[in-house]
Amino acid sequence: MTDAVPPTGTGPLAKREARLAWGLLFPTLAAVSLVVILPLLAVFWISFKPVGLADLRPPTPIVREDIRGDLEAPGDEATLRYRLRNSSQDQPILGVTLSDAWPEGLDAGELDPRCAIAERRLSCDFGDWEGGAREQIRIPVTATETYFAGPGATASDPALTGQAQNVLTSFDFTLENFAQVFDGSEFWAVLGVTLFYTVFGTLGALIMGLFAAMLLNKSFKGQGILRGLYLFPYVAPVIAVAFAWILLFDPFSGSANALLIQMGVSQSAINFFGERPLALIMVTLFEIWRYFPLSFLFILARMQSIDHDMYEAADMDGASPFQKFWYLSLPQLLGILSVLFLLRFIWTFNKFDDIFLLTGGNAGTRVLTVNVYEQAFALSNIGAGAAVAVVIFACLLLFSLFFFKVMSREEGL
Repeated sequence: MTDAVPPTGTGPLAKREARLAWGLLFPTLAAVSLVVILPLLAVFWISFKPVGLADLRPPTPIVREDIRGDLEAPGDEATLRYRLRNSSQDQPILGVTLSDAWPEGLDAGELDPRCAIAERRLSCDFGDWEGGAREQIRIPVTATETYFAGPGATASDPALTGQAQNVLTSFDFTLENFAQVFDGSEFWAVLGVTLFYTVFGTLGALIMGLFAAMLLNKSFKGQGILRGLYLFPYVAPVIAVAFAWILLFDPFSGSANALLIQMGVSQSAINFFGERPLALIMVTLFEIWRYFPLSFLFILARMQSIDHDMYEAADMDGASPFQKFWYLSLPQLLGILSVLFLLRFIWTFNKFDDIFLLTGGNAGTRVLTVNVYEQAFALSNIGAGAAVAVVIFACLLLFSLFFFKVMSREEGL
């Protein structure tokens, strides 16, 4: 008797189940695409284009109409003026035309050769405009009796049309943004500051969280209150705690400087957030202090799930507290420590608001995320800012691949 063989292939029922599964997954996939994938692709697209803040809007022709002179009685003369310009300083606009309703009872004098009035409508053809082009059309007019019964010379809005290529949607690409990012030693200095801030901020938050978890792993009176206090740096608004640190370490009125001077540690006030390399050390300490509660919560939860029988056996064998931690607790915590290191490294590498609020990226604290902001908004170079963002993505991708391939070999990771 032969063994039963399960059916192979895809039948009608399996196909229906697959369609149903994909149909249920479609909203999730669509949400992920809209929130994550599409912005990421947009950043990659912009990074290869010389885009400034002024290029976020496509080039358009702009017109302003006014009348110079008073038309108060029949026979009065004035000048109807159209001021036109290209909104872009470097992108051309092709086939620019102007059209406006011509008021009844208004006699026009000599017209610009590019303009004509037919069937009570003014039409002008300006051809192609270069970037930054400006035009001015002056039409001398004379009012008649019929004019004063109508709405007026500037009652209708002139229509200006033209075709222009949007640099964001064109297929012209360049590597100038990346060449600008990697040009000179500035990028490598910023990358070094970012790595220092990320590595020491991540390790410091993990170590401080580990010590806090060890302190609160035992039951004692007031344990719940102390746990709540430990969570304060993480749950407090970042803008509040950042300005609290700025006030605390202010060189003129800060309590920290006053205490150091009274204790004789320092003879003069120290500018904690304005001197190199002290400012970088301070923002790193702020990162450690603010984000150690997250590590503390995860590590404490893992500690409380460890079987206590082996600790009792270690006590019977005469193991010291350090030996119990090193040989019993630490191997059990390597998995959660590995995951926390990965997450904290990525989050710290992407951190912007803390440093920007504390120093604004000055005094040697300029990291890559601050560089993105400065390139995109301070220098109005969106393309270069996107290029730095792509570099950040590449660095984190390489780190993640290295982490999962070499460093993270714990079971279950």
